[in-house]
Amino acid sequence: MSADAAPTAPARGTVFRETMLGTLRLDAEDRMRRVRLDLTVSADRVLRLSGTTEARGAGRMRIAGWADDPRAEGELEISPWARRRIRYRIRFTADGRRLTLDGWKSVTWRRPVASMTVLPYTLWEDGARIGTGTLRFSLGTQLMPFLASFRFPRQENPGAHLAPRWRGEPGRTEVWYTTVTDPATGTGLWLHHELTAPADGSAPYGHGWAAVFPKDGPVRHARFGPAPWTHDESGFSGDGTTVRPGRLTGSAGDGALRWDLAEVPADQPLFTFPRWSWRRPLLPAAQMLPAARASYDGTVTHDGSTLTLTAASGASARIYGHGNARRWAWLHADLGGGDVLEIVAAVSMRPGLRRLPPLVFLRLRRNGRTWPRRPERSAVGWAGAGRFRADIALPTWTVTGRCGLRRIRVEVTQPEDRTLALDYTDPDGGHATCRNSERADAHVLVERWWFGGWRTEAAWTLDGTAHAEVGTR
Repeated sequence: MSADAAPTAPARGTVFRETMLGTLRLDAEDRMRRVRLDLTVSADRVLRLSGTTEARGAGRMRIAGWADDPRAEGELEISPWARRRIRYRIRFTADGRRLTLDGWKSVTWRRPVASMTVLPYTLWEDGARIGTGTLRFSLGTQLMPFLASFRFPRQENPGAHLAPRWRGEPGRTEVWYTTVTDPATGTGLWLHHELTAPADGSAPYGHGWAAVFPKDGPVRHARFGPAPWTHDESGFSGDGTTVRPGRLTGSAGDGALRWDLAEVPADQPLFTFPRWSWRRPLLPAAQMLPAARASYDGTVTHDGSTLTLTAASGASARIYGHGNARRWAWLHADLGGGDVLEIVAAVSMRPGLRRLPPLVFLRLRRNGRTWPRRPERSAVGWAGAGRFRADIALPTWTVTGRCGLRRIRVEVTQPEDRTLALDYTDPDGGHATCRNSERADAHVLVERWWFGGWRTEAAWTLDGTAHAEVGTR
């Protein structure tokens, strides 16, 4: 579909939250452990109680004395009438081991309450059973929050946003980039694909790089291109490297670094800038995420070793504009439980704008809702008052702001030994330098005004799993 073609009206999906409590008995133990599972469930269609609905689950798995994984995720099969079951397959990490909870509620109309609220399950590791348990949904304490959590958001096809925006104008740049964290090793991955159309009208070219950020050891990176630009309506293609819906493949540094990854979106698109700025490129640049969260499986090979990714968390993003900002900072933070934070703070190169403090575009998707409700709010406030503020520096930078009854403070640290400096060439021939870390640290604090004072509503601390960047001209 053409980037300027009118999109079809998206269908409605379903999002809700569910909390279950219960117990687990490991086969190697003779005692019971207490368990709590908090899930945000999302489906690409409105639930059909008379049919079968496939859904995704993301949340937090807690097992007393053994596990506390805020990035548990998996699949649900919701089929209370057709197959008379609601099945859960949730993957999580406990003590460095990757486990799968597999069980289902067996729905029967003879015992409708018990059959819809009791989940017997088996715990598996590498295909072998290691324990059994039962989770229960409490009608007394959880029914009202459960019903109140239902949302029916518009659905969009993430792959539709991969099509190139560029239509032959000089002085443009377009980017496809992906950032991933491997849950098994803590390794960070950065794949950057870029189209540059020089301002002098010379031939456009594609280029980019890949970088691996091991938990132990130096950052490894390699470039590919430049190569003549070949238009690919499905995404990016150049110098043997491709970005297409559901797949990223390529190599850099004459094959020294290679990757082949399958991408499964786990969330809806997130527009960091106003949605209209992506459809109509009136701003100096705009950024969005085709899927705010995604899961990656595949291999990354470098220095003779192969890293195998299994259900690695990450996201893919897009940029289209006239070039890099004068100064900028960026953060992507998977907060666990289906929550995600995206920040772009930048000072424009345009006359009149370059003297302003950084404009902050902040989008926090939490519990299925995005705050602030409109992207413009954090950047311009109300007639210039109440804008969010960014203090851009290294190794630590911060963003603070208030909207309505909530305020937020974000502190990002990019340790020098986990940060890679790379040079860009803009369409106008100017140069910029970015300092990127796919193993950054971040602390996020959200507070709410309540009866005359600020109270903590949510807080997250990311240790080596935040993706961040600071750039300068």
